[in-house]
Amino acid sequence: MRAFAALFEALDATTSTRLKVDAMRRYFAEAPARDAAWAVYVLSGRRQKRLVGAVELRAWLEHAVALPAWLVEDAYAAVGDLAETIALLTSAPGGSAGPSRTDRQGQSEGASGVEGEDLARTALADWLEHRLPALREADAETRRDTVVGWWRTLDPAQSFLVTKLMTGALRVGVSRLLVARALAELADVPRPVMQHRLMGQWQPSGEWFRALLDPDTRSAAASQPYPFFLASPLEESTSPAEVLGPVDEWRVEWKWDGIRAQCLRREGETFIWTRGEELVTERYPEVADALSALPEGTVLDGELLAWRDGSVLPFAELQRRIGRKQVGRRLREQVPVRLLAYDLLEHGGHDLRGTPLEQRRALLEHLLADAPAALGVSPLLDAADWAALADARDSARERGVEGLMLKRRGSPYAAGRVRGDWWKWKLEPLTLDVVMIYAQAGHGRRASLHSDYTFAVRDGEDLVPVAKAYSGLSDEEMGRLDRWIRRHTQERFGPVRQVEPLQVFELAFEGIARSTRHRSGVALRFPRIRRWREDLGPGDVDTLADVEALLSGSKAS
Repeated sequence: MRAFAALFEALDATTSTRLKVDAMRRYFAEAPARDAAWAVYVLSGRRQKRLVGAVELRAWLEHAVALPAWLVEDAYAAVGDLAETIALLTSAPGGSAGPSRTDRQGQSEGASGVEGEDLARTALADWLEHRLPALREADAETRRDTVVGWWRTLDPAQSFLVTKLMTGALRVGVSRLLVARALAELADVPRPVMQHRLMGQWQPSGEWFRALLDPDTRSAAASQPYPFFLASPLEESTSPAEVLGPVDEWRVEWKWDGIRAQCLRREGETFIWTRGEELVTERYPEVADALSALPEGTVLDGELLAWRDGSVLPFAELQRRIGRKQVGRRLREQVPVRLLAYDLLEHGGHDLRGTPLEQRRALLEHLLADAPAALGVSPLLDAADWAALADARDSARERGVEGLMLKRRGSPYAAGRVRGDWWKWKLEPLTLDVVMIYAQAGHGRRASLHSDYTFAVRDGEDLVPVAKAYSGLSDEEMGRLDRWIRRHTQERFGPVRQVEPLQVFELAFEGIARSTRHRSGVALRFPRIRRWREDLGPGDVDTLADVEALLSGSKAS
């Protein structure tokens, strides 16, 4: 744990990509293979199971320190992160006052049950394979005494990490791409090869880590998808003609509002992976059945869409199936799903990613010419010039899509977000003028600022909340707004402040849907602050009728 804690601190201490890659490469080269495997798991953002909840942790912290509950809560509010609060309070002089069960028995075993054991020297793999999972089976008192013993024994950096790991909430300031880069440099293999090896489902082990560094680049697991190629956004103020050149150099498709998916047919099995690397084959059986008819060694890239009678359904319909691991016949009939493929990454077992897009597209159209109804090819748009495509883009919302995708005809299928060959030219977002009614402090570096806001529209004489947002303001604006919030708080509900409804903001969002979970009856998709409208007052904000008009497709004037 000590070496991993040192790596975490090194990553947290710099914004330099080169220094982060160097730190990870050194760690992977020196750490035991089992520890290195788990470090890859954690650093690459793999989801960890939560073993302890925040409520339990707060109760255990009150047990562990000689401080009143209100002071612990105030410390947490000031720090903004529970694990950091725990690390600071339990390592402070006189902070570890609550006796553990072993202390009461006159023993000095600590959390491990072995006198004098140095927990800091315990391998990262042992923490993640044995010590932390053992909490799940322990009784409540043992769980508490064990964790409190860890807090007392470990230094603040290690205590912070252990707490984060047991809650499944550890986030490290590196991307999976940087992890792959460090490993690729260590193994002396191309980065795309390493990115591919890190995709899909795998279990960290010493054997797996040694295979990860194998210089033989030919092998790939049957279920393993390729890294997704991500398009770059074309700025709203930028004309494609200004930056992309002649229109005939580009393939143009609709930008679908669904779930990006990679579909594999290998070794007699079918696998459907989302961009978030979640295996969802069983959730879309109609698509899986259609894919089973494809030749061996086929990998498609496309979009899962709710689809009926030849057209796409709203994303809100698809959401009804997203969280279901088993989909009943009735839901399948209500929300049929189709895959629209727009790229062919593997054909006959051959990797086509380096082949020009036009050739991949021709093979794709031939492959799916007689495919079942649950499979289709994303149609291309023909236009004489960029102006005609701009007109098509303006009709996107009526068609239930987000805009256009622009792909260079000769482009390879790259890994990650590589600017220049693929662009997304999205519609201008929908907007509302809203008033802030609640504010809450953020987390991490924003813990001392009120940076999470609730916004409302007018409904007669009332204000009805319609969205929460926390992004879109500059640091200067956020600091200025924080000072205003503190001076204009009307009431406090724990960490939430109710403020005078005076500050107006323009919210941008991608879509709107009916919702029974919200008092307003609607839910906004991806809301964010577009600008602080200091030129407007609370009487200028939009109304619930305006929101309803947006929901029906046209904003009331």
